[in-house]
Amino acid sequence: MAKLYFSYAAMNAGKSTILLQAAFNYREQGMQALIFTSAHHADLDDGRIVSRIGISADAHIFHPDDDLFAIIAEIHGKTPQDCVLVDEAQFLSRDQVWQLARVADDLKIPVLAYGLRTDFRGQLFEGSAQLLAIADSLREIRTICHCGAKATMVIRLDESGNAAREGDTVGVARDTYASLCRRHWVEATSR
Repeated sequence: MAKLYFSYAAMNAGKSTILLQAAFNYREQGMQALIFTSAHHADLDDGRIVSRIGISADAHIFHPDDDLFAIIAEIHGKTPQDCVLVDEAQFLSRDQVWQLARVADDLKIPVLAYGLRTDFRGQLFEGSAQLLAIADSLREIRTICHCGAKATMVIRLDESGNAAREGDTVGVARDTYASLCRRHWVEATSR
């Protein structure tokens, strides 16, 4: 039985690296791995998923209004797919998460989604909230705060290097974020 999996973490935990490793493992076995990433990162990486350790792969770009079930069903009809991998899953819409659930349920293709759980304000992303609600399997990928504790939160740094408390939920400049434990996130955001 195919399942919908959600692996989540704070920034810099290696989510994209794990996704790329899974894609490599499928392909090494002669299987097809269909990879997607968010349009929010398309301008940065031209639709490529790039890991901080230097590995990368081409990916299909999804936009907020795309019907992922229809796109995947069409591709699968031409070339049978053995899995679907989704990077930046926090940017999925609620409907797209349900479409991915249909891919697992109706097309019998496992879907492995990777993304952030919360934004810099400590609020769930729409896609992450829906994945947490309906995914068959949840996995936390751990990273650490500067103090050595498990990092579960992320802050966005403003021009002065302080934690931003407001702004657009989506910001993709990678060097403006830091992963923190809850205690340090509270300290940083209450200044």
